[in-house]
Amino acid sequence: MRISLALLFVLLSYSGVYAQAKMPPLDKSPMDMSYYPHNFPLLKIQEKITEPLVARVVYSRPQKSGRAIFGSLIEYGKVWRMGANEATEIEFFRDVKISSSKIKKGRYTLYCIPNPDNWTLIINKETDTWGSFKYDPKKDLLRVTVPVQKQTETTEEFAIVFDKALNGASLIIAWDDVKVTLPILF
Repeated sequence: MRISLALLFVLLSYSGVYAQAKMPPLDKSPMDMSYYPHNFPLLKIQEKITEPLVARVVYSRPQKSGRAIFGSLIEYGKVWRMGANEATEIEFFRDVKISSSKIKKGRYTLYCIPNPDNWTLIINKETDTWGSFKYDPKKDLLRVTVPVQKQTETTEEFAIVFDKALNGASLIIAWDDVKVTLPILF
């Protein structure tokens, strides 16, 4: 009888603690995902796929919120995680070519080193990491420098999208009044 009462007490105590658990607040930089081809999961369930899945990017979307971004919040010349929170990840579902390098099918982290006139985009073998605090250049698979394109309109929320291009796609990264494009061939 004592064992039954003790067990009942433990179970009731546990359920009381569990019932009082609060959900964490919404993140100010929500996670997002971009696919090539664009909207692949939706096209898949609608049975409207016209080309195979090639790539996906998972990233968090910080907001400009009136802040000075490049050269201030994001320092020039320093490795940046390309978004907020977890480092941005890119997954290729087939082998691709970037610049003159072949990138094997797989999942990688995407970093960059922003500068006023160009960014060095980095594909790194380390995944599942937060920020760029543990960035290890020895795990870089590729570094490619792309020009910065100044925009007349401001992009309030950091954004990464794929755009169809000749012989592949362009990975477009935009925030504030800046945009860069990374050609991906497949």
